[in-house]
Amino acid sequence: MMQHQLAIQARSCPEILERILRVARHRGFQICSMNMDQTMDGYNVNIELIVASQRSVNLLSSQLTKLVDVAGVKILQPKSQLIRA
Repeated sequence: MMQHQLAIQARSCPEILERILRVARHRGFQICSMNMDQTMDGYNVNIELIVASQRSVNLLSSQLTKLVDVAGVKILQPKSQLIRA
């Protein structure tokens, strides 16, 4: 499986993490790591996800971008490491 790192900027609301995780699960991605920080203004969050899947990370990125509270998604460095189950 390929690992990919995503940087997500979103509006800070109670349900944003749940929405992002649901999209990742429905698209067949496994969450390997997640980090979230609130911005200084308190109205936004920066979320860093490392996900793994056989599928293209562009599929996940385009679906996350469609979420109402998501302002932007960047695909950072792809990590082509083999994950052993």
